[in-house]
Amino acid sequence: MRGKTVIAGIGHTEYGKLPGRSTISLNVEATRKAIADAGIDKRDIDAVFVKYPTSGYRMMYGQTVAEALGLQPRIGGVWDQGGATNISMISYAAMAIEHGQCEVALVTIADNPRTGTRQAYERGWGDDAVYGWFGTPAGYAMIARRHMEEFGTTPGDLGEIAVAARTHALTNPHAQLRRPLSLDDHAAAPAVVDPLGRDDCCLISDGGAAVVVMSAERAARCGVTDAVPILGFGQGQTSWDVAQRPVLTTTAATISAATAFEMAGMAPADIDCAQLYDCFTIAPIMTLEDYGFCAKGAGGKFVRDGAVRLGGALPLNTSGGLLAETGIPGMQLVIEGVRQIRGTSTAQVPDANTCIVSNQGGIMTTHSTLILGDR
Repeated sequence: MRGKTVIAGIGHTEYGKLPGRSTISLNVEATRKAIADAGIDKRDIDAVFVKYPTSGYRMMYGQTVAEALGLQPRIGGVWDQGGATNISMISYAAMAIEHGQCEVALVTIADNPRTGTRQAYERGWGDDAVYGWFGTPAGYAMIARRHMEEFGTTPGDLGEIAVAARTHALTNPHAQLRRPLSLDDHAAAPAVVDPLGRDDCCLISDGGAAVVVMSAERAARCGVTDAVPILGFGQGQTSWDVAQRPVLTTTAATISAATAFEMAGMAPADIDCAQLYDCFTIAPIMTLEDYGFCAKGAGGKFVRDGAVRLGGALPLNTSGGLLAETGIPGMQLVIEGVRQIRGTSTAQVPDANTCIVSNQGGIMTTHSTLILGDR
């Protein structure tokens, strides 16, 4: 399937605090922009893949979105792998297109936890919540602490991820958080759950984002000029709650990436830039290891001294990621990957021919990988 399907259009709303906006209206706006970007007629879409809104799940939500869009899709519904859902939906769309189940797929996400309810982000996770392990940050803090104890990763290494995201966001007019951050600022920030501080944690954001997926053949036939080929994709799943995992420092990203690299016929050395899920700063460090960009435990060393900033060895999260562009879970990373291949990013990597994108759900529970490129 390498290169047989493409992302033909991208679109998103503003990000941040959007009072009065429903998740339906955000989905519709993002979708309208993605369709316009692809230059197709809305009536061409015959599949609608929707990520459920984390802050407010509703029955038949996918069909409600399709109704609001005025579409009667052959395939439609809601998918849930947490933050890994977006790339997984893109891969399902690509497989459905390849097997003749649909021709043009819309993949969309929207949520409004900043002005709506944050209940989903504040609730306890697992049985240990009754003992004080409460909320998502605690799980990531446990993993980060284990990585530090096992491999010598430092708070400054986590800071390198945060500083890179904030630096790249400065040139992105759509970024929610456009304030510079230094390593000293990162070290001085208030703690959230040790060893994670304020700037190690992603944003809470309202917003929506969408992409249009179709076959490369159809894109050429329809004259889509900025279609970006999908070279590989994969998924991985962990069915253990954090406290029950035999190993905390390796994730299902190893399986997801291996599948995507095999499909693409590529290796980490072939990748020009990366958009890696950064809900907390430890996540991209471990993803770099599990994807094979460095040895297990060497992620902290890999990111030091500006290696993941623009101009470094592997520019990372060039639109700001979840730490600075928007906290909506994952589709913004796909969109930035498309921009990099198109050459339209506000923090453009010179001659970017390939980009790897990761999505992650739960507390490193689900993982999906996408490789984009023009070769």
